[in-house]
Amino acid sequence: MATAQDTQQRFGGQLKAWRTRRRMSQLDFALEAEISQKHLSFIETGRSAPSRDMVIRLTECLDIPLRERNSMLLAAGFAPMYLARDLDDPSLKAARAAIDLLLKGHEPYPAIAVDRHWNMVASNAAITPFLSLVAEASLLEPPINVLRLSLHPGGLAPFIANLGDWKKHLLERLAHQIQVTADPTLVDLEKELKAYPADEETPGGHTDYGDVFVPFELMLPQGKLSFFSTITVFGTPVDVTLSEIAIESFFPANDATRIALSGN
Repeated sequence: MATAQDTQQRFGGQLKAWRTRRRMSQLDFALEAEISQKHLSFIETGRSAPSRDMVIRLTECLDIPLRERNSMLLAAGFAPMYLARDLDDPSLKAARAAIDLLLKGHEPYPAIAVDRHWNMVASNAAITPFLSLVAEASLLEPPINVLRLSLHPGGLAPFIANLGDWKKHLLERLAHQIQVTADPTLVDLEKELKAYPADEETPGGHTDYGDVFVPFELMLPQGKLSFFSTITVFGTPVDVTLSEIAIESFFPANDATRIALSGN
């Protein structure tokens, strides 16, 4: 049975790991949290037990994701603070309606909503034609992972004109997310995606767009479609599920793509 000392040391070790991940010195973190460096040292080594309010303050200062804040509270011997409800839960009705409104309003251009593991939780009708290109049926079985769908040889990869650049871009985004969340599922996903073939010398289209973004270029029978994307997140979520939802909206990067999708 775990003792109070075990609990303190477990929390302290996790706190130090997060501080290190954020590249903060003990002194800088102590100043940010408005506590003494000695007090912080005692917490990290398990010599001092933080209060619930202190745990919340420390996790906020480190900008730890809500799901991991719950884990930190548990490690310190307290009950989780943030609820994690299903997106279809009645209490999230307004949020779900906002997601659907954004997706629908973006048509005729594609848009998707993904969770923290890049699983698609919602999409608009403009996504359907692209899913029909997928040869590997298992990639379309729920939950659909959009990174796997994009880079898998049986997915959209054969149709991506700048696959090398696009793969590099997605892996950079994923690496940043891993740095922020330390999510082991994402670590495994990163290893899988890196193993997928992609010609790193595939010519990109950066210069065509002023080198201001990495385009997503699909070569289809009717011609090449080029997109750039934006990410929308909830501004002040206190629910774990909402804090992890991101809406990616794809916009035409040139007139040819705009005309192909909108007809004008």
